[in-house]
Amino acid sequence: MSVEVAASSGSGADLAKSNLRSQLVGFGWAGLSVAIFSGWLVVTRFSVTHELRIWDIIALRFGGGALVLLPVLFGPSRRLSRQAWTEGLLFSALWGAPFVFLVALGLRLGSASEVASITPGLMPVFAGLLAWAVLREPPGSARLFGYGAIVGGVIVLVVGGTSSYGPPNLSGLAALILAAIMWAIYGLRFRRSSSTPMQAAALICFWSAALYLPIYGFFGLSRLGSAGLLEIAFQAVYQGLLMGAFAVITFNRAVTLLGPRAAAAIIALLPVVTTAMAVPILGEVPTRLDGAAMVLIAAGVIFAARPAQTLKRSPARHRVPKTIGRW
Repeated sequence: MSVEVAASSGSGADLAKSNLRSQLVGFGWAGLSVAIFSGWLVVTRFSVTHELRIWDIIALRFGGGALVLLPVLFGPSRRLSRQAWTEGLLFSALWGAPFVFLVALGLRLGSASEVASITPGLMPVFAGLLAWAVLREPPGSARLFGYGAIVGGVIVLVVGGTSSYGPPNLSGLAALILAAIMWAIYGLRFRRSSSTPMQAAALICFWSAALYLPIYGFFGLSRLGSAGLLEIAFQAVYQGLLMGAFAVITFNRAVTLLGPRAAAAIIALLPVVTTAMAVPILGEVPTRLDGAAMVLIAAGVIFAARPAQTLKRSPARHRVPKTIGRW
């Protein structure tokens, strides 16, 4: 019996180390996502307030991303099922061209730090509430406290920005909130998808490019001719390669390893990183109130990103709820 206990104890320790390793790797992927997304908000804010327009940003992001990731979909021995293609169309509606349009619209109407605090900040809150309501996964008191802190920090940032940038634009605010909801639904849906992170990224870029680029060309929405070659090349690399391909993969990996709610909570650190980058690039200097709000958001992230305590539950309580089929 002592041998069995020792073996059981050893396997439990190995499982704990494996879980810890997965979480650390997941945090690494989430950190890369934060860095890329923060830079994207800053460079997109710069472009949409200068020569390029929202339509150009969407075209560069998904046109470039589709070219880079095309071998993932059509390479040798890479045939995807019809279900994967249909699922990819849903992913592109949630985190493709419509999502980028909403965020870019918010960047057109507000500061980078304001945009970075609203959509990424509210996304984990919506992800947790949706998981609670649809998947019957209660977040627990610690996560609820974290969500409340994040919402409080977002409110303080928006209200504080009124003194520096004027009252928030209601259309831009609504666009950013809708983008947060779409991002949250995508995170929950991808976790239960059969697609790999790279396949999902490729499908998002392919469907977005296939549906958007014909409209972009037919209606003459391009302003690329008025921008400098260096700016177009930089935006093509950042939007198409980093955001269209790599950022989707890093976020999907974080969702796979940490779960949609924890990964979403890490993304809520975007306001801190984006604001720090916006100071030298955009000249948007945060106030003391902004700093206090960022501390509040960071505290909320710490609580909201805590892994769920599920190991103590019995196997019978780990059954997949029937509502998952709807996602």
